[in-house]
Amino acid sequence: MLNLWTFIFLCFLHLSSFNVVLGGVGDSLVSENPFTPKASVIRYWNKEIRREITKTHFLLSKVSPLTAVDSASFSKLAAQNDLASHLPSFCSSAKLFCFPDLSPSLEKHPKDERFAVYSNMNFSNYGTDRLAGVDSFKNYSEDSNIVVDSFHRYSRDSTGHKEQFANYASEGNVVDQNFHSYAASATGGSGNFNNYNREVNNPNLRFSSYGDDSNGHGQTFKQYTENANAGNGQSFSSYGKNGNGVPNDFSSYGKGANVIGSGFSGYGEAANGANDSFTSYGFDSNAPQNTFKSYGDGGNAAVNTFSSYRDQSNVGDDSFQSYAKISNGEKVDFSNYGQSFNEGTDKFTGYGQGAVGQSIGFKIYGRNSTFKDYAKKEGIVFGRYNNGSSSETAQVKGGSSAVNKWVEPGKFFREKLLKQGTVMPMPDIKDKMPVRSFLPRTIVSKLPFSSSKIGELKRIFHAGDNSTLETVMLDALKECERAPSPGETKRCVGSAEDMIDFATSVLGRNVEVRTTENVKGSKQNIKIGSVKGINGGKVTKSVSCHQSLYPYLLYYCHSVPEVRVYEADILDPKSLEKINHGVAICHLDTSSWSSNHGAFLALGSGPGRIEVCHWIFENDMTWTISDS
Repeated sequence: MLNLWTFIFLCFLHLSSFNVVLGGVGDSLVSENPFTPKASVIRYWNKEIRREITKTHFLLSKVSPLTAVDSASFSKLAAQNDLASHLPSFCSSAKLFCFPDLSPSLEKHPKDERFAVYSNMNFSNYGTDRLAGVDSFKNYSEDSNIVVDSFHRYSRDSTGHKEQFANYASEGNVVDQNFHSYAASATGGSGNFNNYNREVNNPNLRFSSYGDDSNGHGQTFKQYTENANAGNGQSFSSYGKNGNGVPNDFSSYGKGANVIGSGFSGYGEAANGANDSFTSYGFDSNAPQNTFKSYGDGGNAAVNTFSSYRDQSNVGDDSFQSYAKISNGEKVDFSNYGQSFNEGTDKFTGYGQGAVGQSIGFKIYGRNSTFKDYAKKEGIVFGRYNNGSSSETAQVKGGSSAVNKWVEPGKFFREKLLKQGTVMPMPDIKDKMPVRSFLPRTIVSKLPFSSSKIGELKRIFHAGDNSTLETVMLDALKECERAPSPGETKRCVGSAEDMIDFATSVLGRNVEVRTTENVKGSKQNIKIGSVKGINGGKVTKSVSCHQSLYPYLLYYCHSVPEVRVYEADILDPKSLEKINHGVAICHLDTSSWSSNHGAFLALGSGPGRIEVCHWIFENDMTWTISDS
């Protein structure tokens, strides 16, 4: 009987596809099927908030586009724990951020190839036993939103075969590449990664068992992940293990990148005559994090050069753990290493332990480093070790102008600038995340949302082990599970109804939500027109909601005490034409902020000493008590 009633209900939804008018929504009546997620949100808003919503309200553009039938069907699948088997249609219909499922490539490529228009491919057992020749991946997956490629057992047992990756996946958003057992047991030849993953957002690149047991098959990483943003960066696991005479050159690797991490684990282990060069690695980057664990252990006559490594970067953390352990004749040269303009951290533990005949030199080496059981070892020379103050280091690097180069002009500003007639720079407020929608509450309430349930979430969203999607979900979940800061109330929401609940729980039912109207004025000077202080310009509290990267639209919402919120017309400074209507928030109490916060780097102060203002970026929003 239950199945019959379910069938009758679905038939009713289908027959009710005609529009009906929802009354009581102000001047703009909304015609909508009453069973769609959008109609449900409209009813919920009008029930919980005193101000009625209009059909043009920006929040409605984020509501799930699912039809009434699809919403009921996917809700039932979620209740039955069976969404995973319908993921492609679910992602497409609900406008979610999902990765494509890659199937092994059955294509045959017996000759040299030029891959210029391929995207999201699985190159499995490609180029095995190839003799000589060149494969070129040029402009591959360029300017794509989601790039997922897998190179499994690529060029294995080849001889004299070359691979060229030029302009590969440049300017992509959320890039996931996996090189597993790449060039294993290859003889001769080379791999060239030139301008690879340039200016990408959230790169996650994994080189596992890359070049193991190879003989003279060198790799060059030039302008690799240059100007990239965030993400886990690169992982080199068991790279070049048992290799013979394998030269690797990392030049301009991660240059100008923002918060990129690289992990070298078991790199060059038991290799013979390895020659690795890190030139301008992490140069001019922001907060790079690099880990060298069991790097070159058991190697013989290896040569590693770190030149201008992490030079002119901001902060940054490097860890060399069990590096070159039990090696023979290892030579390592750190030249102009870690000369960051803002203090970072370097840790050397178990470095060169049990090694024979090692030669290690530190020339013009940065400060704030830890050498445990290391500095007194034989064969280690320190030359011009910079152990001065961080301010002295900054002067060496060109003065105070270096301090704020990682904070975009106009990203943070003082409250006194919010007055009519001010000309000021506006940062890039464009939303760089993939376009997604909220899920209906009837669906999101049935999905797990906890880092302890990551296995189930990976199954639902088809995320592989150590994949970008797994990392994306874990990062969001951990931020949502983080304990609130002093005085903060926080909640992560995946439905419009949940956001309404949180905002009204903090501010009451008489609320408004605002965002900046568009992105015009970004990355250029603007002129401030008329300015209005919300709540009469008095000190108030608000609920700010910022996007988190996740398969569905997820917001991190938190209460912000002691703020002033403003609306301002934004004008073109030359024509004086109104081009935007901005929303800005000024934080009056910054005492709990980190001293390394970008606001203080840009404005030249410290926690609790100044107020800090910023614009509400595209697709972010702030809730306040209504003025009426």
